[in-house]
Amino acid sequence: MIGPDTSILIAVPSYRRPDRLARLLTALAEQRHDIPAQVDVVVIDNDPAGTAADAAAAARAHYRLEPRPGLAAVRNSALDEAITRGADALVFIDDDEVPAPGWLQALVSPWSAGTADLVSGRVESEFDVPPAEWIVAGGFFRRVRFADGERMPAAPTNNLLIDVSILRSTGIRFDEEFGRTGGEDIHFTSALTRRGARIVAAPRAVVTDHVPADRATPSWVLRRAFRVGTTTARSDIRLADGAVRTLRRRLRWLAVGLARALAGVGRWAIGAVTRSTVHRARGARLAARGIGMAAGGTGFRYLEYRPRTPQ
Repeated sequence: MIGPDTSILIAVPSYRRPDRLARLLTALAEQRHDIPAQVDVVVIDNDPAGTAADAAAAARAHYRLEPRPGLAAVRNSALDEAITRGADALVFIDDDEVPAPGWLQALVSPWSAGTADLVSGRVESEFDVPPAEWIVAGGFFRRVRFADGERMPAAPTNNLLIDVSILRSTGIRFDEEFGRTGGEDIHFTSALTRRGARIVAAPRAVVTDHVPADRATPSWVLRRAFRVGTTTARSDIRLADGAVRTLRRRLRWLAVGLARALAGVGRWAIGAVTRSTVHRARGARLAARGIGMAAGGTGFRYLEYRPRTPQ
C-alpha cells in the first residue's frame, strides 16, 4: 500500500528536446495527484548547454545537469537522485513521450500491491508521417506484448518503475559501455532479474512516443535492427562469469547471428521471387538483426546516439 509518506520520483532524461520536454512535464503535472503519494519530477539534462533548464523551471521540476555524454550516465544520475532523495520508487519516462490518462496509477499499482520490484508499461508510437508499407509489413515498430501482471525477463526504461530498495541492496547500475550504443536498459534490467528482481507488465500504463520522419525510413529501421542485434549479444556476453563462459557466449552469438542472417536473406529472396512485401521486409529485418548479433559477438560497438541540434 502507498500513502502520503510514500515518495515516488519521476526521472526524465533529456537531450536537446525542450519543446517535447515541456509538453511532457505539463502532462506529468496533471497526474501527480492521481495517487496518494508524494510525487516529484526531476529532469536529467544531458546537454552541457543546459537546454532543458527553462522547461524544468517552468514546470517546477527538479533539475540536474549530467554533462557526461550517453544514456547510461544520464540514467545513473537518476538512480543517484532517487537514492539521495530517499525515494521509494523511481519512474523513468523519456522526454519525447506523453503519458495517457491514468498512466501513473496503472504503473504504480502492481508495485504498491507488492507483486513486483519493477513494472513495465506499454509504449505506443506516434508518427510525424505515416510509415511506408514496407516498414509496417516488416514489423519494425511492433513491440512484444505482455499480459497484465506477466513476468518479463528484461524491460526497456522508457516507461518503467523501479523499487529503489532493490537498487540499494544490489548496487546494480547502468553499464556505461552501452552509453552511446543503446541497450543499457535491457542490460540493466537483465542484471536485476539475475539477482532475483521481479519485472511485471502493466499494459494499461500507456505512453505514446514520438517518431520523427527521419526515423520512419528503411535505412533507419535497418540500422536500428542491426544495433539491437549488436547490443543483445554484447549484453549477454558482459553478463557472463569468467573467461571460458565469455568465450562460449561470443562463439554462440557469432553462430546464432550468422544463422539468422542467412535465414533472413533466404526469406528476402523468397519475397523477391513471390513479390511479397512481408517476406522481403521481414527477411531484411531478420538479416540485419542477425548480422548485428554476429558483430556483437566479436565485440563490435555501433554508436547509434550522437549529438544533434535542439528541437
